[in-house]
Parts: sequence; structure tokens; C-alpha cells
Amino acid sequence: MFLLSSTTTLRTLFSGRLHHFGYFLPTVLVMAIVSLGILRVVQDEHERFMSAQRLTASEQLGQVAARLETNIHGNVNLIHGLVAAISANPSITQTQFSTLAEKIFANPSQLKNVAAAPDLVVRMIYPLAENRQIIGQDYQADAKRSGSVFEAIKRRKATLAGPVKLVQGGSMGLFARYPVFSASNGHFWGVVSTVIDVDRLLHDSNVGTEWQKLDITIARRPHPMAKDAFFGDVSLFSQDTVRATIELGYDTWYLAAVPKAGWQTTPPQIGRLYAYATLIGIAVIVPMIWVGLLMRQRHGHVDTLEQREEELEGLHHRLALALEASEVGVWEYEPSSKRMFWDRRLRELYAAPEERDVFTYEDWRKRIHPDDMQAMETLILNREENSVPSTPEFRIVTPDGEIRHIRSNGKSYTTKGGIERLVGANWDVTRDITLQTELRDARTRAEAQNEQLRATRRTLEHQSLHDALTGLPNRRFLDQFMDASGSPSPNHRLAFIHFDMDRFKEVNDTLGHAAGDEVLRQTTSRLQTLLHGDEIASRIGGDEFVIVTSGAEPEERAMELGRAIVKALATPIVIDGHECHVGCSAGVAVQTAAGEDPKQLLINADVALYEAKKRGRNRAEIFSENLLAAAIHTKRSSDELLVAIENDEIVPFFQPQFDARTLDIVGVEALARWQHPTRGILTPDKFLDIAEGLHRSGDIDAIILQKALFQATRWRARDLNIPHVSVNISAQRLKDETLLAQVESLNIPKGSLSFELLESISFDGQDKALRSVIGQLKELGIDIEIDDFGSGHASIVSLLDLDPKRLKIDRRLIMPLQASGSQHRLVASIIEIGRSQGIEIVAEGVETMEHVEILRNLGCHALQGYAFAKPMCAESFVQFVENWQGERGDLFSHIRHSA
Repeated sequence: MFLLSSTTTLRTLFSGRLHHFGYFLPTVLVMAIVSLGILRVVQDEHERFMSAQRLTASEQLGQVAARLETNIHGNVNLIHGLVAAISANPSITQTQFSTLAEKIFANPSQLKNVAAAPDLVVRMIYPLAENRQIIGQDYQADAKRSGSVFEAIKRRKATLAGPVKLVQGGSMGLFARYPVFSASNGHFWGVVSTVIDVDRLLHDSNVGTEWQKLDITIARRPHPMAKDAFFGDVSLFSQDTVRATIELGYDTWYLAAVPKAGWQTTPPQIGRLYAYATLIGIAVIVPMIWVGLLMRQRHGHVDTLEQREEELEGLHHRLALALEASEVGVWEYEPSSKRMFWDRRLRELYAAPEERDVFTYEDWRKRIHPDDMQAMETLILNREENSVPSTPEFRIVTPDGEIRHIRSNGKSYTTKGGIERLVGANWDVTRDITLQTELRDARTRAEAQNEQLRATRRTLEHQSLHDALTGLPNRRFLDQFMDASGSPSPNHRLAFIHFDMDRFKEVNDTLGHAAGDEVLRQTTSRLQTLLHGDEIASRIGGDEFVIVTSGAEPEERAMELGRAIVKALATPIVIDGHECHVGCSAGVAVQTAAGEDPKQLLINADVALYEAKKRGRNRAEIFSENLLAAAIHTKRSSDELLVAIENDEIVPFFQPQFDARTLDIVGVEALARWQHPTRGILTPDKFLDIAEGLHRSGDIDAIILQKALFQATRWRARDLNIPHVSVNISAQRLKDETLLAQVESLNIPKGSLSFELLESISFDGQDKALRSVIGQLKELGIDIEIDDFGSGHASIVSLLDLDPKRLKIDRRLIMPLQASGSQHRLVASIIEIGRSQGIEIVAEGVETMEHVEILRNLGCHALQGYAFAKPMCAESFVQFVENWQGERGDLFSHIRHSA
């Protein structure tokens, strides 16, 4: 019924408004005709005005683009003179470069710096002081800049690219790349690169200045995103703008602009047009409106009366619907008669008989829960006395025992007849109360779970920052500590002691990882007895530990603690009856007053640890600048050696070996040399230790072997009689699992190749795998030689077990041979041992004819040394052999005479 009434009301209202509109229809038609005419005139005026604005803005943007292009090309042309000077003088120095650049920078420009990169590596820069970090930059390794560089080389002319944000300055820079070709031979020399300061360029070109009448945005794409716009607001490109472009060669700048005040949409004469239109409209329309108003007023009174009747009817229906939907029960109580009126919904709430609608106070009282009775009766009395409305909650019990929670709201009033009554409403809130109870229980459970989670989180955080085995802080804890440590104060500086155990791997390999874990635990226990309360010990991995101490002058405490740690761990650790001698080496680094970053301090401690190991282990060393310089030199040499191996810079030099009696060439030793591009030929003492540290000595052995065998093939082709070639082989090479397969694939004649082993490698403990490899090499026809015999610690029993083909007496035993009787007897004993076992003896370091005569008389088989020939390259060796074998007698006489 309510919906039907509302529909009727709307239809009536709509119909009435259409009816009222008819009074103003003639006025509306006249207004429409006049308005259309005026709108047409106004539209034409708007179009003309907008065209004039766009033309002016385009001309202004064109002037801006022209100034930018002029300034850019002016900067580019300034550098052409420097490029021409480098082309004429490719060997230009930094000083000459700076002098020329200084003259160029004296001219007004927006240049920020200029760099020269011969062979695409930056070697010269101006200004030098603030751009020194660019020196050494390799354009080929820099993917971000290589595009414009190679484009310039390809075009053989300067290219422009950018702008990009400058790392060293933080501002935007436009890069100009100039390929440089030598004027003398036309060869490519390198690239000259200059940076144009984009901020200065824009300012000097009056872009964005106060008198500029345009808002301009410049981007590197025609439809840019935020990162493509380097001046202005990128959103300008999505607006109605005028556009221009600047071609840079490699990149293009796109300019978009609007007037600073925006496009003016209102022509200056539009007000006059609107004034004329207003006068015409007033003259025609006002009389017609007056008549319409009078007619509408009459019908308005009628409509108001009808609307009020419909509103009253709708209000009645809405109230009834609201009570039905809310399930609220209404009651009324008359205290004087004790009678109560309950509506249908209230009877349902109290489970009262449906046929009754009048109840007494006792009927209500019987339903109240006993525990709530006193409170409710007190509330009723207060309500009767004070007439204060309230909203109590109480429980009722239905006849079948169900408990319901009721919320009540009521108020007292007095009728016109003077009778006092209470009226109110009840509604069932049982579900709300149940839900609240469940929510409270859930909250209690959630709080308990949260507390458990917090405890678990604290446990996990502790575990993540501590080592599970030793309980010490771990590497993550140390990293957080270093991040949190600020710059040192005069009274608080840090010192790091970095140590690791020297023979921990042997414990794991021989006794197992469980024993290794016990070593770490006992190490921790000893360590903690040495620390003061404010000192921190952490295990950062494997057998590595870092101790942190601090103070105003922590050097003495740090060195004292480092030596104490070394001493404590020098004592054997007993595990299951086994004494484990591990020991340790320690490196100490202390913050200076100026203050190093704690992370750099840890690096310095590691450098000192490396020095301690290098000096024999079981000691503590403190960091110094000399150690850092040595570490940097080793790192640089390591990098160069890796490049040398890849670039085939490792070459063999050959030193012949001679029969002690006949002086015939009976063999040759292939020695490794590094053909360094700037330092020349380097001997093994300059790089073999580095190769060992890089685990690349095996690669060097393989290279020398391959190249020596290639030369042996050349010698045979030239009918040179070289019975065998000796090459050095390292422990790393012997442990290479592919060595035997590689040697077998060479198909080498038996006895034509010898592997020289250092005495310390050949007899270092009971390495069964190493001895097995040596045995298999001998089965493949490879002779085994012991190099530098007499300088190591080999036993005679081990020598007999290995059964080598030759022994090479160390040069340090040969050099004092003619002056020392004891040395003479020692060499004679070595020769006799070799002869008794059928082992050939080769003497190294033979430098005089007295050496030759003594060794010949002692029964030495072969001689090698400067008395005959120094190590030489392959071509020189071929020439030497041809001359020796052709004129051996004359050459021998010459050697004797020289001696």
C-alpha cells in the first residue's frame, strides 16, 4: 500500500510540474532562439581567439628551441679544437690535456668537464680534482654509456646523448662523444667525452626564467613517462600544448609548452556580446515570466494541500513498517491499575498467549529472571518517581526454560485525565549478548596467542643473531653492530681481532665433523675466559671469529688480546683421547682518530690476518698502511695474472742440459715466463705464489706443457736432437682428475717427457692418491724428476719408494761447491746415493768451469746453468742448439776461456 501511495504521489507531482511548465513554454522558445544566435557569435569569437594564442605560443617555443640548439652546438664546437689537438698528438699527456681544456673552459659555455679515453678507457680528465674517480672508467664495460660512444665511432663524428643524472655531481648532464682518429695514420685513437651541464644550459637559454611566458616541459620521448621528462611537469604532454623538437644526433629532445596563465578561454570582447544578449532577453522575457508566475501561484496552493495529505499517509505506513522490520515489542503500563498492554511482538518475546492483549504487572514479574528481579523493580520505582528514561538490559525465562536477554526503553507521561502511565519498547538482544561473549573469549585467546608469538619472535630473533653451535653472536649480529656504530669519539674507538684456526680442516678430515664441532665449542670456552665485560666475540663462519674491543686507546688491549688468543689456542685440545693441535692466526685493526667505517675496519683486520698466515701462522699481526698497499698490489697482480692466462701471455723459456762428459745436449727444461705487456718478461718468483693462491698454477703447468711439446715437434722437424723435455708440475696439477686422460691423449714417446716435482711436494706425508698418480704417469712413459733436491725434507726411504728417473741438486748446494769442503762432500754423497739406486743426477746452477770439472769428477750425469746458457725464448733456443751441435768444440773452448 505504501508503494502504491508513493507511486501515485510521484505521478501527481510529475504531472503537476508538466502542467506548470506549460505556462512558461512561449518564454522558453523565445529564449532558445535568442540564445542560439548569441552562442554562434560567441563560438566564432572563441575560435579566432584560441588560434591567435596558439600562434603566439608556437613562435615563443620556437625561439626557446633555437636558443637551446645554438648553445648546445656552441658547446660542441668548443671541444672540436681539443679533438683536433689530440688527433695531431695522440701521445698527449694529462698536463697538456689540462692546459688545452683550461683554455676552452675559459670561454663562456655550459661545459662541466671533458674526458679523454684512449682505447675507450678514461685516462685524462679536466677538471681533474673533482672528477678523479672517473679515471679508469671503461666504456666497453659500461652498458649505460657504450651506446652513444659506439654510435659516435660508427658515424665518425660527434654525437650527443642524454641528459642523464650525473653520479659525481647529482645534476643532469648532456654527453657529447667525439671519435678521435690519428692524423698521421688514420687509426682509431679513442673517444673524447664532454658533459654539458643541462641546468646551466636551460638557464642560459632563458628556459624557465621569470620573464618566460610559457610553462615548458622537455623529455626524451614524444609520449614520455615520468622518468623521461628532465625539465618541467611530464603531465604537460597529456594536455593541449604546442610542440617542438631538437635533434641531437643520437637522442632527440621533445618540447611541449602552454602559456603560464593557461589557455585563455574567454575573448576580451565577450563581455560586450553577453551584455547585448542580456538586454534583449530582459526586454522580451520578463513580461512573459510575470504572467507565468501568476498562473503557477494559483495551482501551487492546490498542490501543497494534496502533498500534505500524502505525506501523512506515508508517515503512518513507514512507522508500521519500521516496527515490523525491527521486531520491537511495544508495551504500556498504568501503575494505578497495575494493568499492562503488550502488542503482538511483545507477546512473542515473553511467550505469552496470543489471544490476550491486556496483562498485569505480575504477568511481567513472573517472566523476569530471579537474579535480575531486584534491579528491575528498583529501576521501575525510580522511573515512576523521577520520570528519567533509561535503557536497561535484563533476562527473562520463558515457560519452556529458555533464557532471553531483553533490552528495554521507556518513559513515563501523564494523560489529559491526570492518569500516570509508562510507555516503552522491548527487543531481543540475546544474539548480541552471545556474540559479545564469544568476542570476549576470542579476544582473550588472541591475546594469549599474541603473547606466545611475541615470545617465539624473541627466540627467533636471538637465534638469527647467534650461532647455534657456540652460542656466540653470528655474522648478521656483527653486521648490525657495524651498521649501528657511528663515527668514533676521542674516548671511544673500536678495534677488531679477526682470527681463524690454522689446522681446523685437518681435524674435520681426520676425526670427523663432530670432533670439529667440539673444537669450536672448546675454542669458544677458552675465548670467553679472555674477554672483559664490554668486549664482543662473534663466530662469522666456519673456523673464523671476530673479537670487538674498544676504548680511548684500544691498540695495546687489542694486541694483548690477539696474542692471548693465539697462546690459548696453541695448547692442544683433547677430544676422545686425541690431542688436536689446531692453533690460530690473528689480525688486528684499530680505528684511527679520523674514523674508518667499521666494515672497512673488518677488511683491514682480514688483511692483517692474511699477513700473519703469510709469516708462518700461530701469530698475531696488526694492520698498517704497508699491509694494505701489499694487499692491493697482490690483488692487482692477481687480476693481471688471470688476464694473462686468458690472453696467452704465459710462454715457455728453455734452458738446455748437457752431458757432463761429452757436453752433448741431453735435455732441456721448459720454464714458465710471463710476457707482461708493460713490465716485460717476468720470472716465476714474481707470479707463481699468486697463481697458487688463485689455484691457477695447474693451468700454468698445462700451458707450458702444451707449448713445450709443440716446440719439441718443431725441433724434430728441424733434425735437432733433444732427447727429452722437462716441465715443472705443481701439486694442484697432480690433483687434477683430468691429468692422466690428457697425458694419455698426447701419445708421447716413452722417455721424451719428464715431470719435475718439488721435493716438498713429492714427499709431503703419506698422500696415497698423489703417489698413485705418479705411478700411473710412469706407466704412461713419463719420467719423474725430483727438483731442488737437498732443499726440502725428503727421506731416503721416501726417495726409494718413489723411484724417480733423475734427481736435480739444488743450485744453493752447487754455488759454494768450490769453496766449501763440507759442501763438496754433501754433493758427492747425493751423487753417490743416486748412482747406487740407478738414478741420474742433474746439477743446477752450474756457473763456472770449476763447477763443471768438480761435478764431472764426482760422477754427475748432466749439467745445467749459466756457464752454458741462460733460459731463452723458443727461437733463441733453436739458434743456440744449431750452433752448439754444429760447433760444440769451439763453443766449449770459449766457455773454458770465459771461466
